[in-house]
Amino acid sequence: MAAPSRSFARLARSPTLPRTRRSHPEPWRPCRTFQAKVQSSGIPDYAFAFDIDGVLLRSSNPLPGAHEALTYLQRQRIPFILLTNGGGKSETERVAELSEKLNVELNVDMFVQSHTPFAEMHEYKDKTVLVVGGDYDKCQLVAKDHYGFQNVVTPGDIVCAHPDIWPFSKVFMDYYKSFAKPLPKPITPSNPSETLKIDAIFVYNDPRDWGLDSTIILDLLLSSQGRLGTLSPQNGNPALPNRGYQQDAQPPLYYSNPDLWWAASHPLPRLGQGGFRVAFAGLWDAVTGRAKLEYTMFGKPHQLTYEFAERRLRAHRKMLFGQRGLNDPLRRVYMVGDNPESDVRGANEYVSPFGSSWRSLLVKTGVYRGGTVPSCEPSVILEDVGEAVRWAVEDAGKS
Repeated sequence: MAAPSRSFARLARSPTLPRTRRSHPEPWRPCRTFQAKVQSSGIPDYAFAFDIDGVLLRSSNPLPGAHEALTYLQRQRIPFILLTNGGGKSETERVAELSEKLNVELNVDMFVQSHTPFAEMHEYKDKTVLVVGGDYDKCQLVAKDHYGFQNVVTPGDIVCAHPDIWPFSKVFMDYYKSFAKPLPKPITPSNPSETLKIDAIFVYNDPRDWGLDSTIILDLLLSSQGRLGTLSPQNGNPALPNRGYQQDAQPPLYYSNPDLWWAASHPLPRLGQGGFRVAFAGLWDAVTGRAKLEYTMFGKPHQLTYEFAERRLRAHRKMLFGQRGLNDPLRRVYMVGDNPESDVRGANEYVSPFGSSWRSLLVKTGVYRGGTVPSCEPSVILEDVGEAVRWAVEDAGKS
């Protein structure tokens, strides 16, 4: 595994420059002995993708070097995007918060969160979809107001209309009633053609009430054609593929984030959406006798998310440099992250359809802590995001 050069280690230990009135150090430059490498056209042939939690922020607080690193890249016109497995609110709201916390001007074109790719799933825009996870109805509002889904239902809507669907949610009922809305159709198992039909299930963010959410997702995956309150007669049929499970036009299941752990304010990492996915998979195994569970996963480290992110990065590059930003090749992208399983594995395994190569830079300010062997080996391990940018700019200048 590569290690940072001694010159970069010295730079990382250099005294902090005077602070502004907002308590941010003044912008720094990686090293006076070299400049950011550019092509003959004046356009850098490399760019960055940054994770957020554990790299730029920790529990909403800026991490050392974050403001300086992003400011330096903007002044040098080196393209970058923010690529996070977080979510739960609109891109506009999240970017405004990040701009304020980091004291860096950012825009939505530079930002990809876990459920951003759902905005391109046009085949469900006029269907009825279940949106799971997040606080209150924030994810529902993202789906409707920002992504254009016309008919969105939440587990809160369902349990308020039919409290007996999960009797143990009584203690949360005041919470659900604060945002629940009427269902587009009732749940009437006696008349399946008139009962509420769900066409797709989207887990936008970490579920808050695992019992309710698991129950409703399980009901839908065992239903006949996604009609709540029904059971498919094909379930358990040994003559059918997968013993009949998920063979009766049940709604497809989409997860936005595979992360088992994420860096929160607690000293130890906390379970993320990946924890819910693993728990639900165990429930599915117990109920179906280990039938295969079909689902689609977005988020880092998966190819679909990295392809989406690179398209977003290239579009941002074009915005910076015009048509030349498309014609001049983007040779390399440095992925800076704190999670070996999402950031590092994703960059290492990503096969770019555009011909670029990605390098994984692992920092010690989040999920990964120094002194341990990461589960997926990065190109280099560095102290923090500031040192990562220093290392990458020097590396780009050498090759």
